[in-house]
Amino acid sequence: MRISDVLRVKGDQVVTVPPDTDVAGLLSVLSEHKIGAVVVSADGTEIAGIVSERDIVRALAARGAAVLSEPVTRIATAQVRTVSPEASLEEVERLMTDGRFRHVPVLVGGALGGVVSIGDVVKNRIDELEVERRELAGYITGVRP
Repeated sequence: MRISDVLRVKGDQVVTVPPDTDVAGLLSVLSEHKIGAVVVSADGTEIAGIVSERDIVRALAARGAAVLSEPVTRIATAQVRTVSPEASLEEVERLMTDGRFRHVPVLVGGALGGVVSIGDVVKNRIDELEVERRELAGYITGVRP
């Protein structure tokens, strides 16, 4: 399975915030969209960084509530790992596991074309296992779904 398959089901909508957004504004965006990370982008296509709930928690623990008035660029990861739509699900799983992060932007023709989360990866794996289970049960019982 490829990342393009995941995006075809999930969709390619990406929530972004401009680099000058403050952390308090970022919290509102995360809450409004019920998501755990956003891409920092001035134009919605180029990636200036990515910032997650974990980044906020770490910054709050280190610097206190003053972080809320800082721009997201102060807490965002600037060196963002990305994947292409052609990347396999296994490649992305390994990237997320090795890098210890849960969101990966997808670049399509050099522009932001989606985001894949660990939740997307896990959902896909569960779906694959369910299909396999049904096929094996059908093989064993002789009753094909």
